[in-house]
Amino acid sequence: MTSDRVNILGCSVDRLTMDQTIQKVEDIISKRKPTQHVVVNAAKIMMMHEDPKLRDIINNCPIINADGQSVVWASRLLGQPLPERVTGIDLMQRLIEISAHKGYRLFFFGAKEEVVSQVVEVLKEKYPSLQIAGYRNGYFSPEENDEIVEQINASNADMLFVGFSSPKKEYWLAENLHRLNVPFCMGVGGSLDVIAGVYKRAPLWMQKMGLEWFYRFIQEPRRMWRRVLKSAKFMWLVIREMLRPRT
Repeated sequence: MTSDRVNILGCSVDRLTMDQTIQKVEDIISKRKPTQHVVVNAAKIMMMHEDPKLRDIINNCPIINADGQSVVWASRLLGQPLPERVTGIDLMQRLIEISAHKGYRLFFFGAKEEVVSQVVEVLKEKYPSLQIAGYRNGYFSPEENDEIVEQINASNADMLFVGFSSPKKEYWLAENLHRLNVPFCMGVGGSLDVIAGVYKRAPLWMQKMGLEWFYRFIQEPRRMWRRVLKSAKFMWLVIREMLRPRT
């Protein structure tokens, strides 16, 4: 799969709208070839600078969306404008809605047991026709990994949503993709917590202004402060790249 890509500080990002991304996802499902999807924000791009393995995993994913508004702004400042922000949670929710209409089977893997089971209950109530192939919490030992892969494969899922933090979700999918028979595999981070009602998303006006990170920081300061520092470093590097003399 190829698409028009831009390079933001060493991270490839696809020039895709939400609708174009969904078209590609449905094409992946029709072809039945296991494919890893990833979204990137400023903090993850900074992680890539510190972690060559993560950088290679992300840059080799067939679909890479800009999750963070700061990435979209950076693309414009660097003269490689992305059409729009395609957040992981918004894409996930659109795909769930489409699945309820088209019969795609979904598997949810991650979060605490009470959270992922609540996700299933919430979605069943909202979309009675939704086919949930299976679910499992994200706490397991290395010895359980083979059993988990078998459970996912036995579910005949069309989409797998992995709710780990980064870079764990990128590592797990990259290491297990060749053993999975699920066409579309997407890391969704804390999105399961949002669907379950553990955390709230920022108001729409804050999302549009690129302040969603601040809203999350208020809710989870201990967890988010490192990400805020990485985001600040990202903007400094973007500005430095902008001002770098061109030959």
